[in-house]
Amino acid sequence: MKLADDSREDRLNPDSFAHGYFKNAVYRHWDPSEDIPQTLLKEDRTNLLTTDDLDEQQFDLLRSQIALFGAGEEAVTEDLAPLALVLDDIDAQMFVASQIYEEAKHTQFFDRYWREVIRPVTEERGYEPTSPTDERYFSDQYIELFDRTETAMKRLVTDDTPENRAKAFCHYHLVIESVLAQTAYYGFTARYSESRSEIHNTTDAMPHLPGLLEGISYIRADEGRHVGFGMHSVRTLIHEDGVDDAVVRETLQSLLPLVTDSLQANRDSRADSAPLVEYARDKIAQRIEVLTDAEAEIPAVDELVDLTTTAEELAGE
Repeated sequence: MKLADDSREDRLNPDSFAHGYFKNAVYRHWDPSEDIPQTLLKEDRTNLLTTDDLDEQQFDLLRSQIALFGAGEEAVTEDLAPLALVLDDIDAQMFVASQIYEEAKHTQFFDRYWREVIRPVTEERGYEPTSPTDERYFSDQYIELFDRTETAMKRLVTDDTPENRAKAFCHYHLVIESVLAQTAYYGFTARYSESRSEIHNTTDAMPHLPGLLEGISYIRADEGRHVGFGMHSVRTLIHEDGVDDAVVRETLQSLLPLVTDSLQANRDSRADSAPLVEYARDKIAQRIEVLTDAEAEIPAVDELVDLTTTAEELAGE
């Protein structure tokens, strides 16, 4: 056996950025089958069944959102492996291994939510039964966004260059997780919390879903780490490895239309999607600023995984 790097005095570097994130992942471990109480999911079912103003169109919006999240988590669980193969730093490999594990847990949560909340409510309300893999839920733009991400990741196996690594991180960590997912969390929190914000300019009465929001809070904490790791990696590629920041700008900006089209394709026709689209655009601009400014700092991991951060605070990052 030949070690990838036999020049190290010790096996690991506990002071490295990646190792610090790995330790944080271990410390903040959660179990999607145990740490989301049955009582919260039961409350979600009850609220969905007893909200008189909830119609089938609104419920189908929720179904589509759960289906989209579940598919997205499944896709990134599958597509991250090439990055783990090409990294030559053991601490970074350990972090990516923890990330793949966490994406798999997120997939499990959305599967559980469909089985224990969506399906029973569908049956009791007498709505048309659907599957979380039904193609009706996935717009062409959404599919293209994930297809491009898969291509960018697989390219690393045959053509691992600093530029291609930067593009892969941009697709996966900085668009899928940092922009699309965080924008969706913002929308979830605004739509299904006890105190709804003004993001949805509608008069419809959406139920409070504490079980869903509890799961989202854990997932958002995990993905705060993932985004931070991706941002650190891209900054290193730009400021230490010589990748032209135009590569990063162009990659992020080229994917933004797919993000905004995906957000607009899966919404309540009675709701205003403009705030979500603007939120996504702001996220891209913020990420570009932090990545390209040599003096900018990535937020500390404890801040990125803070479970008390509200949707409004996220919007102001």
